[in-house]
Parts: sequence; structure tokens; C-alpha cells
Amino acid sequence: MKYILVTGGVISGIGKGIIASSIGTILKSCGLRVTAIKIDPYINIDAGTFSPYEHGEVFVLNDGGEVDLDLGNYERFLDISLYKDNNITTGKIYQHVINKERHGDYLGKTVQVVPHITDAVQEWVMNQAKVPVDDDKKEPQICLGGTIGDIEGMPFVEAFRQFQFKAKRENFCNIHVSLVPQPNATGEQKTKPTQNSVRALRGLGLSPDLIVCRSAKPIEMAVKEKISMFCHVEPEQVIFIHDVSSTYRVPILLEEQGIIKYFKQRLNLPIDDQPSDLLMKWKKMACRYERLLKVCSIALVGKYTKLSDCYASVFKALEHSALAINYKLDLMYIDSTELERSMEAENSVKYHQAWHKLCKADGILVPGGFGIRGTEGKLQAISWARAKKKPFLGVCLGMQLAVVEFARNCLNWEDANSTEFDPDTKNPVVIDMPEHNPGDMGGTMRLGKRRTVFKTENSVLRKLYGDEMFVEERHRHRYEVNPELTHCFEEKGLKFVGHDTEGNRMEIIELENHPYFVGVQFHPEFSSRPMKPSPPYLGLLLAATGTLNAYLQRGCKLSP
Repeated sequence: MKYILVTGGVISGIGKGIIASSIGTILKSCGLRVTAIKIDPYINIDAGTFSPYEHGEVFVLNDGGEVDLDLGNYERFLDISLYKDNNITTGKIYQHVINKERHGDYLGKTVQVVPHITDAVQEWVMNQAKVPVDDDKKEPQICLGGTIGDIEGMPFVEAFRQFQFKAKRENFCNIHVSLVPQPNATGEQKTKPTQNSVRALRGLGLSPDLIVCRSAKPIEMAVKEKISMFCHVEPEQVIFIHDVSSTYRVPILLEEQGIIKYFKQRLNLPIDDQPSDLLMKWKKMACRYERLLKVCSIALVGKYTKLSDCYASVFKALEHSALAINYKLDLMYIDSTELERSMEAENSVKYHQAWHKLCKADGILVPGGFGIRGTEGKLQAISWARAKKKPFLGVCLGMQLAVVEFARNCLNWEDANSTEFDPDTKNPVVIDMPEHNPGDMGGTMRLGKRRTVFKTENSVLRKLYGDEMFVEERHRHRYEVNPELTHCFEEKGLKFVGHDTEGNRMEIIELENHPYFVGVQFHPEFSSRPMKPSPPYLGLLLAATGTLNAYLQRGCKLSP
């Protein structure tokens, strides 16, 4: 097993996840099996209870793990399926060690950060690195891992300082991602932050084998030589990644700078110097992305619109689908509170700007979420999409609100609501699932990959999924459509075309006599891949560009 540790310096959010994923993609293109581990120093057991504004979206895995969004990057780039134990947090490690202490495993010893916490980290990494993540279920050959050097992350840094000797030099490589800023006042690229960052890392006992420098513009050769001289590495060990038009370019930039040859020598890998067809496909995809001319605009109506990372997987799923049909995605984030009537009185400019965006969009997407704030604005957007026959996709809460909107405006149940927002409503069209709401917030939802069975052949989504009898997608919800009321909706044209294996939980809705009005209880965005777009999102893009019927007539084959 070869281990590649990716550390970050100067600032957080510098791109460790994308760079680690890109390195994994290159190594996978050379025929190696790659897995990935993300280390987060927070004390939370997992990411499930975070506000999206804290760390971005919560990514859900097949086994129900609620994890950091970087694992989403790993899955999308490497086309693998990770597990909850691929995300290590301080909380998980301490809980593991404390449980062992309570069990008496340490035989009366004083339990300390060194060696017990650091040993637990190393043991966890070695065990998880062996778990197969590809469809062929073979043991990985390369394990990528990422962490940072904050004060709370020190036990992890110390664990890897020890681990580099345990794994041996030929099996362990450290990549340090740093920032090369370029102040507007001088326009000169500054190396001091990188020098200080590498010096701090060396002081903690880790010496970087590769220094990946992030910058706004391509870095000059003189800067590369300066970093090489002051950071005690060869010039070819300094890699530049400037801001690019799309993340698909990053593996190509790395490969162009000789990273395959370096890894082959440094880790003694049994590979050729040239990448395989996989990287050629990435190159073609990156070139195609940059040449796109036709634009499709989608309005994303949500409540966490100030930070794009809050909907990272949704954005990626839309981008994958747009690229598949040769369109450039114009994603317009609309804060749902700005669509509400109360906003018109409070700030009429914001209100009219939000509605202007919504009206000019080719399609409308209402993603998942929690809490009552912004729900009335989402209902307004859904109502507009239904009445004006605009292509619409509702995901999780988006589907539930589509049911609420239909009940209010088509069944004339004026107080119809979800018990999440109004526990005393006379028409509870969305109800909580008792077994998934025991009181605790963390890890108590209906999580992970579940089967959805189509109950009719006359379904747009079934055709988009390749006419399969069932699909398996990832879930994350605590509420569901009330199964006792579904017949009322079906009589008026809102069809529940998919349900769970028992037939009790409603999973997919489709509206009759509408170009594309679809709601799904699951989160299809978590399974979307650059070369395998998610069918519900692809359907939205096809409908928004007016090509859905032609696509279905071709037997769900994309035009060349």
C-alpha cells in the first residue's frame, strides 16, 4: 500500500480536495486502484448536524455516512463509492479511544494523546485503506489522505509524522498545497507565505515531497526557482495550479508538469510514463467544456445561496448534465426568502430582482433543506413553474413542497402543510417518520442508499433511467409524503410513480400534461459523475433546452 498525504497551508479552502482528487484521477488513469480518506479536526462525530454555512454541503454516502463535501469530490473524480469511515474526525477518534478505555483494553495504562490517539489514527488509516471502493471489489493500491495543520489537528499531524517511518519512505509521500498571493498594489507573486507554511510543516516533522502552489494567474519560472531554493526541494517538485475555467483542467495541468514520472520514481510504482485513455477522456471533456456556446439557465431556489459550496453536488450534477448535452450552465442562485410577499414590503428591489431571475430561467430547481425559513418563497417558485409549465425538479424538501403546493392550489386544501412546519395542520400532506425521529439530531434520519421501485411504465423518469424496474439512490430525510392522502393527488394528475420496496413511502412524483414537473425524495446529485450524469438532472436540462422529447424518441441516447 502506498500512502499520499495532502496537507494545506496559508488558508483553508485552498483546494486540497480537488488536488487530491486530481492526483487520484491521474494514478487511476495509469491503471492503479485508488481510495481516499479525509481527516477533519473538528470534534463532531460527523458532518450531519452542521449548518451548510459552516463547511458547505453535507455529502451522503451509500452506507448513510454524512461526511465532508471533499468526499464528494473524491467520489466524482475517481468514480468510487466510499464509506463513512473514510471520513475521520477528532470526535470519531476520541470516541473510539474512550470506548476502548471503558472496555479495559489499555490494561490500566494512562490514556494519552501520544501514543494512544496517534496510534488509533494510524490504525484507522491502515485498516480503511484496504477496504475496496471500486465495483470490482479489489483492494486499493494507493490511499490518498488530506488534513490541515490547525491547533486542533496537531494529533493527526503527529500521527503522520510517526506513520511515515512505519510505512517506510518508498511507501509514503507528502504533498503540501500552499498559496502564492499576488497583491494588486505590486502585481508581484509572493513566496513568503509558502516558505513560512513549509517551515511550519517541517517544524512538525513532515517534509513535503511536492509543493503545489495555488495562484490566481500562471506562476513565473523565477518564482518556482525561489520556492525550490527556500523550501529545500528540486524545481520539478514545485507544481503550479492557477485558477482555471473548470476543475476538469486540474488533472491535465498536473500531468503536464510531470507528476506521473515523479510518482513512478518516488513511490516505485509499476506504471508507464504515459496515462491511459481515461485521462484522454478528461482532456476531451475539459476542451469541450471550454468550447461550449449554447447556454441553459437554471434557477436554484434555496435558502443557503450566499455560499456556493452549500449546494456543491447539486451544481456538479447540473454541470455534468449540461456538459452531456453540449450546453453551458448558467446557474442563478435565488434566495427563496426574496420571493416571498413580505420581502416586497421590506425590500422591493430585492423582491423584483429575484422574480426577474426566476422568470427568465429556462428551468427551476428546488433542492433539499431543513426548517421553515424560506419555504413560502419556494412554494411560490413551484407554483409558478407548475402554472407556467416551466421545467421543474424538486429534490427531497423540494418534492415535499411540490406536494404541499399542489394540495393548496389544486385540491383547495388551504392549510395543507408539512408537520415539520405546522404540527397542528388539518391536512398533513407531509408527515414525520416516527422511527427516524427519536429525539437526537445526529444520524437519526433515513440515510444512505435505498431502492425505489417504479410502479408504472408510463414514467418520464423511468425512461430516463433506461427503463429500469427500480433504481438505488441515496436518501437523507426525516419527513415523507403522507401515504393515506396520495389517491387525492393522483385523481387530479399528480402521479406517485415510484415508491420504496414496501410500497409505503412515496419516492417520485410526476405531473401530467407538463413538459417536466418531477419531484424525488432521494438525492440523485450524490451519484452524478462527470461522464455519467444523474437522470433526474439530465431530464431537467433536456426539458429546459426543449430537447427532452427528441432524447426519449432516440431511446435515451445523446446526440453526437
